[in-house]
Amino acid sequence: MSIIADEKPIFESSSPGDIFCYTPALCHGFGGRLIAGFDLGGPGTEKLEGPRSKFGDYPPGNQMRILLSDDDGANWRECGSRLAMLHAMIFKAGKCLYAIGQGGALLISRSADNGESWSEPAVLEGEHMWHQSAGRVDFRHGKVYLVYEQRIAGAPWPGVSPVLMAAKEDADLCDRSSWTFSEPFRAEPVFAELAAAGWPHFGGGTCGILETSVIRIYDPEHQFYDPEDRTVLLLMRAETGIGNVGAILKGVEATDGSLRIELLKSSAGSRLFLIPFPGGQLKFHLDYDPVSKLYWMVASPRIDGYSKAPTGERRRLELLYSSNGIEFRSAGLVADGKGVLDSRHYASLLFDGDDLLVLARSGDNRAKSLHDGNLMTLHRVKNFRSLA
Repeated sequence: MSIIADEKPIFESSSPGDIFCYTPALCHGFGGRLIAGFDLGGPGTEKLEGPRSKFGDYPPGNQMRILLSDDDGANWRECGSRLAMLHAMIFKAGKCLYAIGQGGALLISRSADNGESWSEPAVLEGEHMWHQSAGRVDFRHGKVYLVYEQRIAGAPWPGVSPVLMAAKEDADLCDRSSWTFSEPFRAEPVFAELAAAGWPHFGGGTCGILETSVIRIYDPEHQFYDPEDRTVLLLMRAETGIGNVGAILKGVEATDGSLRIELLKSSAGSRLFLIPFPGGQLKFHLDYDPVSKLYWMVASPRIDGYSKAPTGERRRLELLYSSNGIEFRSAGLVADGKGVLDSRHYASLLFDGDDLLVLARSGDNRAKSLHDGNLMTLHRVKNFRSLA
């Protein structure tokens, strides 16, 4: 399969053996500016200048960095703020930019100057621990919709349950009262039912859902189209021990604005939960393109989906497209690492005119492992719509 993108490193760890690059996020700022976010984790983060999160991938905590480009990604510079958070999504709402992440508690930071500086993270919810990655954020009805995941004791690995959140775009999103939260969706009964029916838990019993993206269906002929436009689909990574399996749930906004997450049913009445999904065993990122009327996704499909062992999935990054948001076809390879430690994975995408940008969590032969990389790489797919 041919490589369809070029590649440009935009950040390199100063200490590849103990400072690792995580959670790539991309966003358009104002006036054509590009915003790239990521966090640094690992035992070496104690050497970093600036704040670190109270909770992180390793005990010293993580630090979020934000880079800015005003020449369409050719050159990048760090903004004036470093944030004590990880697992952050970056998005534009109203006249501001926001980064929502966690440091144990659910946190959010605002930039009122197009990303040059960021506020001290405010606590949106501090009674629980939280988790996520840079999933898709949905904008509709003058609101922003996203999923963050609450850590709950007893939940399937990694011990998280999705929570659907919504707020008005022009509200103060650093104010807890601006947000509406659903109850966490507990997947334990579904997995228990599958187990009772004889479904094999290949992962040693560790089965869970995580790293959720929110999409909306616009096609009136789609089986899951909601003519009242109060439904979103939640697509998520499924930890099942095998590859190319994802999970799907439904988010519903009631007329009073309250939110809930529930199982999805087909038109025949059967329930859907685990679905065939290329790269569904690892974090993926997708978005809807209103020009092509297609959903585009960057993911890491496992070459042998039924193998219990990963087969280069963190080294191989693929672009896929779909007319319905669920069934995807390949458009080509964004990157394919050749070295033993050459990772390209956990990526986020962003439409940029006729091109598509991909920011990947990456590594080279200096990396600690395929999981703990030392680079952030930017990939540009030119005239991406022509690949469909």
